[in-house]
Amino acid sequence: MAGKKRRRLNGAVTLLVIAVFKFVKGAAILALVCVAMSLFHKDVAWHVGSWVDRTPINIDNRFVAALLGKLEMVHTKELTELSALGGGYAALFLTEGTGLLLRRRWAEWLTIVATGSLMPLEIYELVQQFTAVRLVVLVLNAAVVLYLVYHVRQKHEGKA
Repeated sequence: MAGKKRRRLNGAVTLLVIAVFKFVKGAAILALVCVAMSLFHKDVAWHVGSWVDRTPINIDNRFVAALLGKLEMVHTKELTELSALGGGYAALFLTEGTGLLLRRRWAEWLTIVATGSLMPLEIYELVQQFTAVRLVVLVLNAAVVLYLVYHVRQKHEGKA
């Protein structure tokens, strides 16, 4: 009986960690959407350049200069599209996090499907340009999907 109670507690903690992970991703994207929307009808490159000037980042760095150069092509139309896409992702992540926190079965399935469906894109991006961050994101998302599949199956077998 103690082992079953410990597994249930570990499962609850794991779901809480996944829910918090989803909330953090959703909140971060929502913050970026707010920043993007604040730049509507403004010179994006100039504003980002002024933000960079306030940091210890070297504005003469070729990567920073290249990024600022690309930002000159970003206008309200692109910011609107990115904001809409980001808002959708933020809503999805916050919905997943809320449902998981409330221990809803639909949230477990939503998280499995949504996270799993994006993994082929993550693999493609990783193959195109390998970075440690992309690898960590892929591994974390795979761990979330695998755990939730295991968790859903355990709950199903326990009720059968």
